[in-house]
Amino acid sequence: MSSVLEHRREYLRLMRQFTLDNGTFTVTDIQRTTQIPRSTAQDWVYRLVSEGCVIIKEGKRGRSAARYAAISSMPSSTCRRLFTTIDGNRVEIYHDCMSGACAAFCGFHHALAGGVITSVERDGTLLRECARLGSGEVDVGLTPLSAVGVFGVRREGDYIIQHIRSIGGPAYSLSDMMSLAGGVCRVETQHRNNIVEGEVWTRALHHVTIGIDDTDTKQGGATFALALALLSHVGRIRGVLPIAHHIAMLNQNVFSKTAGNSASFIEVAVEPKIYPELMAKTKKFIAGESLSHEWGIAVKQGFIIPSGLREYGKLVREQVITRMVAEATAEQYGVVLHGGNGAIGALGAVALSRLPHEILLDPRKDVMPVS
Repeated sequence: MSSVLEHRREYLRLMRQFTLDNGTFTVTDIQRTTQIPRSTAQDWVYRLVSEGCVIIKEGKRGRSAARYAAISSMPSSTCRRLFTTIDGNRVEIYHDCMSGACAAFCGFHHALAGGVITSVERDGTLLRECARLGSGEVDVGLTPLSAVGVFGVRREGDYIIQHIRSIGGPAYSLSDMMSLAGGVCRVETQHRNNIVEGEVWTRALHHVTIGIDDTDTKQGGATFALALALLSHVGRIRGVLPIAHHIAMLNQNVFSKTAGNSASFIEVAVEPKIYPELMAKTKKFIAGESLSHEWGIAVKQGFIIPSGLREYGKLVREQVITRMVAEATAEQYGVVLHGGNGAIGALGAVALSRLPHEILLDPRKDVMPVS
């Protein structure tokens, strides 16, 4: 019985992959890939049709073979999206899960395993992990060992490859679900007893942070709302993956503030060739939707925040910063500014990025050093 179940799982996984890649498959596709007799391949297709795991998309017509598609009553993947950005020799891995519990589980076990993971942060269903390029041994198994760990990350051309070792539920996710997550290019797995090891291939995307400030007036508007609208707007660009929206409180004693003097910043992952389009649409959107003529944006590529830039974030919460100082700081750290004096606060938001919400929202708290 175990052999029959293993074959069923193998053939159904193959049928799902054909469906994912091509939309449909034929009996010949299964026979040629598995090198089993055609009658055996046909028997398995018919069996899975009768079980409701496979549907007939197109019946046989003359010389055209019948075409099928695999379905499943289970979620195709508990990972909605899985993608990566790279900055120097560091990689950030993003898991956008269907469940906050799943994100918490993976985050806990990845941190426990160590390997090449250097930090783990969870915000609702979004898990973001920082890793270094290279390898580091992990032990997986039953409690108290980790159930899953990332023991290597490497770059090959335009791709980031994660090397994952897992057992139990995470092993099922790696072998049967991760390949279906948005952003995953391919997954290759191998089984060693009850341990599953795999390579997960994703694109090496650019991380872009966009700070926004002074888009409102005393009569109306809100920068946080416009930033959220921007995130939704650019997220519709093919090749742009939204990551997060944040609010950062700045100097509360600035006389020209409209209310609480907060700025916003959004984070996106971008295919390098799409960056010019992202910038053009961002400027056009903010300029068109802002109620204030002093709107400003600051744009930084890469997720590493230099200590000098972080220091600007500290100062913008304590002092009144001039446009000249903001422009000099931006030029020093490769941040691009656009618009009016709102660029001063927008740069401050970028400089404060990657801090916890409790620090971003409380200007009395000390700005943490860069990790």
